[in-house]
Amino acid sequence: MRKACCCHGSPHLLLRFESDGRQRHRREASSQFAGRMSDKNNDQSLIRAQRRDALVARRGMHAGDRRLASHKIADFLTRTAYFSRSRFIACYLPAYDEVDTWSIISRAWRMKKRVFAPVIAQHGKMQFREVSANSDLVHNFYGIHEPVTGAVISAKRLDIVLAPLVAFDSAHHRIGMGGGYYDRAFSFAGLRDAYHKPKIIGLAFDCQKVDEISPNPWDIRVFHVITESGAN
Repeated sequence: MRKACCCHGSPHLLLRFESDGRQRHRREASSQFAGRMSDKNNDQSLIRAQRRDALVARRGMHAGDRRLASHKIADFLTRTAYFSRSRFIACYLPAYDEVDTWSIISRAWRMKKRVFAPVIAQHGKMQFREVSANSDLVHNFYGIHEPVTGAVISAKRLDIVLAPLVAFDSAHHRIGMGGGYYDRAFSFAGLRDAYHKPKIIGLAFDCQKVDEISPNPWDIRVFHVITESGAN
């Protein structure tokens, strides 16, 4: 009579199968990670290219065209309801090729609003210091004017923020110079479902618009962008 044979797998064979499975899992995970890193690197390369092209376009504007466009932007902005209602306004002091904000600032002063300019503190954070017609201004290490003295306001108390940008798209994503100062200063805004306060308004020229921007997770979208053509 034949005895039934109960055949158990070899322990060495089982270990080999388990080892092969772990190696295959590691290869798949490594491949997925490499794919994500490749996508991220491609996105960053695209952002650098968009920043470069938009800067070239902005700097290529004729001075007279830039001045006329800046006046149109100021006229549109200062007629908006949120500008009229605002009391505390943050506004950048322009570099030579950016949208000129001095006429906006002058109108805000005439309307008895308080204006605060961005200041880069020693610890690398952005603060907002009040600027007036009598303020002493100095150039920071980026060559941008900053008020030397004046009251500092919390970013959460601001009503509107007029932010410079290098490029933007129709989804209200922006590309700056890459320092991340505005994103850090208004990181709390990314936790809200809808914009209430402050409203972050990007100022730019039409030539700075791009088809689509792939934002980083920490990037803060603007409420909208105002160009010489109006609100985008």
